[in-house]
Amino acid sequence: MAFAEYLSSWKSFDFDRFTEAIDDAAVSRVLRKQTLTEQDFLTLLSEKVDRFLEEIARKAAQRTRLHFGNAVMLFTPMYISNHCENVCPYCSFARHHDIVRGHLSLEEIAEEAQRICSTGMRHILLLTGEAPAMVPVDHLEGVIRLLRNYFSSVAIEIYPLTGDDYRRLIDAGADSLTLYQETYDRQRYERLHRGGPKADYLFRLGAPERAAESGIRTVTVGALYGLSDWRSDAFYTALHARYLQQHYPAVDIALSFPRLRPQAGDFTPRHYITDRQFVRLLVASRLFLPAAGITMSTREAAPFRMSVLPLGVTKMSAGVSTSVGGHGGEGSTPQFEIADNRSVTTIRDDLLAAGFQPVMHDWNRSLTA
Repeated sequence: MAFAEYLSSWKSFDFDRFTEAIDDAAVSRVLRKQTLTEQDFLTLLSEKVDRFLEEIARKAAQRTRLHFGNAVMLFTPMYISNHCENVCPYCSFARHHDIVRGHLSLEEIAEEAQRICSTGMRHILLLTGEAPAMVPVDHLEGVIRLLRNYFSSVAIEIYPLTGDDYRRLIDAGADSLTLYQETYDRQRYERLHRGGPKADYLFRLGAPERAAESGIRTVTVGALYGLSDWRSDAFYTALHARYLQQHYPAVDIALSFPRLRPQAGDFTPRHYITDRQFVRLLVASRLFLPAAGITMSTREAAPFRMSVLPLGVTKMSAGVSTSVGGHGGEGSTPQFEIADNRSVTTIRDDLLAAGFQPVMHDWNRSLTA
């Protein structure tokens, strides 16, 4: 059963009634368990767990150390094009926004890769806008083959592809996929995406499965918090991750919890997730999915990133620019404003000082290549 079918099986579930019935005894029962059900995870998202939050946080930290030790993988994004055919109101790259557009040549990509490599970084995340005519799969193949000369791991965060096209990029050297559904609320999704390829909710929803079936090594899923009710998106993101773990056990499954940041245009979030709710989401996700990676992006400020790091985070971005060509200077209009401007060196040193081991090279890929 594809994930879309599994997701639809929850339509009749009475979330409000379930949440209203949560009490201290229910929370205590969940905390005594080693393996959590979907309903257990939903229990941990409730405000009624706040008086237990310190205990939950300690348990999440212990579970993280058990599965991941003190290692934190560092990566940086590289934007190679911000041309886009979508009309998403919350993104600077949307086609209706009057921004400075950029599109790097292979020579310019090599220069950008050299600058990033000079920081010691060996994990790269390749990003584009959703404009297949401007950045077709043929071009992406060439870019990935080029980047494999500089990086031990090349991840992609691009428009959704067919299984055959994912196999082409995997054969070229891509080993990881990050793809956000934005929101799992289909009605809200369709109101936000009224034009461009992103309007196809189901094609996007099925992309992580197609990549997993095609043999990619790691898949990261998530929602963009601020677009819809955070508890709903958190719940369905976790269901998505567990579904992928169960059906594709050879693939490493990870989560990310990006929150909306200022961008071009006048989009105002209708839904907010506070820092405390974010922590609740983080620790609940760790207990529900103890073996899943969790990414913390530079959308979050440095003090907050460092404070929640022990509670479940296994991967962080560093030395970030969200502009095309941004690692070499001004670049184009950024996709969004970042909140943590620390350099790679500073983040690495901060991690070491906090007792963590920053991982900047993909030794697993090197040993098996």
